[in-house]
Amino acid sequence: MIRLSKSVVGEREVIALSKVMAHGYLGMGAEVQLLEQKLQDYLGCSDRKVVCVNSGTAALHLALQALGVGAGDEVLVPAMTYVASFQAISATGATPVACDVHLENGLLDLKDAEKRLSSKTKALMFVHYASYCGDLQSVYDFAKQHKLRVVEDAAHAFGSVYRGKKIGSFGDVVCFSFDGIKNITCGEGGAIVSADSAVIHKVSNARLLGVHRETEKLSSAQCGCDFDVMEQGFRYHMSNLMAAIGVVQLDRFEKEFKSARRQLISYYYERLKNIQGVQLLQMDLDDIVPHIMPMRVLNGQRDRLGIYLKQHAVEVGVHYKASHLLSKYGHGSSQLPVAEQLSVELLTLPLHPELSRRDIDYIVGLVQILLCEECVMSEN
Repeated sequence: MIRLSKSVVGEREVIALSKVMAHGYLGMGAEVQLLEQKLQDYLGCSDRKVVCVNSGTAALHLALQALGVGAGDEVLVPAMTYVASFQAISATGATPVACDVHLENGLLDLKDAEKRLSSKTKALMFVHYASYCGDLQSVYDFAKQHKLRVVEDAAHAFGSVYRGKKIGSFGDVVCFSFDGIKNITCGEGGAIVSADSAVIHKVSNARLLGVHRETEKLSSAQCGCDFDVMEQGFRYHMSNLMAAIGVVQLDRFEKEFKSARRQLISYYYERLKNIQGVQLLQMDLDDIVPHIMPMRVLNGQRDRLGIYLKQHAVEVGVHYKASHLLSKYGHGSSQLPVAEQLSVELLTLPLHPELSRRDIDYIVGLVQILLCEECVMSEN
């Protein structure tokens, strides 16, 4: 079976874990602080701080809470995203307001978002769908015009750039995910990046049950019992075990993962671009470090192609069923025609650093067989 995605870990990660276990303290400590510093150095942003947590969803939740988003507020969010984006908003007590997206790339449609503004709108969550950010400046111009804070859901976009700057090195509040299949992994994990010292202070405390202490004491095995709690917190901190994996992964990212992912998606685009019945998303492949390889399958053939690929030992996925179609978030009560169209057209092909060009040749060959067969049937 050709895997859709996978964790690419090895001996170096095992050694790093062994060192943490030998040290004897597995909770939030020196390894977490080391990863935070290395991420800050990688992003090249001395004026910005990084706070690591146990998932990308936790990062989004804490970022929103730190911005004061809560009950009675609304947050604009594109419908074409994983449900984690919506769950993070509703976890604060706020309401996620689903917005439509652009057909060519799945990114937030600001014209549609503008129609959904209200006196309750407090923030905008911008999702870097498939690692791409499109015209990010327009998103910030829109937010400034309407006095909104911005949380970037950059779960797909670690290593991607916009106008020569790495995602996370600028912007309001940027959240990454380091789960098992992301561009780098900590096994599970996430991070919040911001130049807003108030946001950093709040998420630093909130990640460990709202315990208010100095950072070096908070992340120490010697932490005592004399502390205070002033705001709602959660058990969202990252462990030394997770951070140890992340430190190794970050070191491998530029040397191995980044170039592999870029070369693979470029090869996919070259092989797929002329196949009838396939529409590739429009994005600048030179700017992204791709996390997934979605494509549009036209003429109602998405599910048929997906079944065919699985029958021939190729895992596929759907990124995503639009979140506004989920029961908790309206079950389609909002009409978002583009997101709904993409929900039945998008199919995700395998992409991870251990995929080979030979694998892609095999996958594309299957796509050609099935869709060309459909073309012949249609002509007849």
